[in-house]
Amino acid sequence: MNAPTPKLPEPKLSPAEIAGLRPDTRLVHGGILRSPYGETAEALYLTQGYVYETAEQAEARFKGDDPGFIYTRYSNPTNAMFEERLALLEGAEVARSTASGMAAVTAALLCQLRAGDHVVAARALFGSCRYVVEELLPRFGIASTLVDGTDLAAWEAAVRPETKVFFLESPTNPTLEIIDIAGVAAISKAAGALLVVDNVFATPMLQSPLALGADIVVYSATKHIDGQGRCLAGVVLCSQQFLTDHLQTFLRQTGPSCAPFNAWVMLKGLETLPLRVERMQASAAALADRLAGEEKIAKVIYPFRDDHPQHALAKRQMRGGGTLVTFEVEGGKAGAFRFLNALKVARISNNLGDAKSLVTHPATTTHQRFTPDARAEMGISDGMVRLSVGLEHVEDLADDLTRALAAV
Repeated sequence: MNAPTPKLPEPKLSPAEIAGLRPDTRLVHGGILRSPYGETAEALYLTQGYVYETAEQAEARFKGDDPGFIYTRYSNPTNAMFEERLALLEGAEVARSTASGMAAVTAALLCQLRAGDHVVAARALFGSCRYVVEELLPRFGIASTLVDGTDLAAWEAAVRPETKVFFLESPTNPTLEIIDIAGVAAISKAAGALLVVDNVFATPMLQSPLALGADIVVYSATKHIDGQGRCLAGVVLCSQQFLTDHLQTFLRQTGPSCAPFNAWVMLKGLETLPLRVERMQASAAALADRLAGEEKIAKVIYPFRDDHPQHALAKRQMRGGGTLVTFEVEGGKAGAFRFLNALKVARISNNLGDAKSLVTHPATTTHQRFTPDARAEMGISDGMVRLSVGLEHVEDLADDLTRALAAV
């Protein structure tokens, strides 16, 4: 028996109505593009290309007169749902997904820069981001200046007539420095430059850079947005004008596209993002306090602790202290390694934002390519450990940390 031809279901909520809902609800219902079959879960469109009813329609698609899909390197219905949902959460006009977080960072910078331009960036950056700023951009004639991100006067002093972009992450990786996003945004606007903010540590649940004056926000969706260590993806969020003038053509022609399957995984991750971040940051705050009372811990860094150097700023621009805790174990590298090797619940991995608690030694992993002097300038010691707190029971994690410290 032949199945009846399905009809496209009428949406119950308009995009404007969804935008007016609270973030948790937007992360469940935002951006849904249902097929005529009326599926409840978002459809996964595993296709490379699309067919056209006529040659005239194909021409209109390529000219931009018809809004349909052309090729999955350009766009895909599953990717479009993920992008719209995250844009709704972030308060951005548009979003574009990429193959990884570093693809998002590189695209956001290179799409708008030309030979002779200048970038000002905070020196406390993820190792791969520092590579792009310090080594990759100069190959194309793009100069850069690294500054102490916490010093607004340093940002202002670094501006040149050819400065086009400011770039920062806050909280920083792995030292959890907090940079005054609104303050830096004011300087960038006065200089006629665009501010790009990597918001991966704070997540969109705890910090909204666009509301603080940033122009472009980038994420490694691999981290909290997936949240379960499955797939790679990145996102660039920006204005429609920036997309039209710079990003869209760059992404289409260079091809750092997100696989539809990965975008589908990220869509499902967004549904539970508020629950996971809330639980993880509550545990992180509790563990930071517990670690601060341990004799073999020389220093604990957590943005919402009173002893954090930018505690007041963190409280002002963030809605929570985050899911990561950084601390220094006595005994340098040897002490840190003994601690890491003694852990049983938290596992050694350079990833973060996972449902499982993960620990890493930045000096020998994420920031190993830097000289000891460069690491010292960034505040990364040989005894430093970065803990990404997962969804385990906080007491089990506390017991695990205490047992491991006994081995130091």
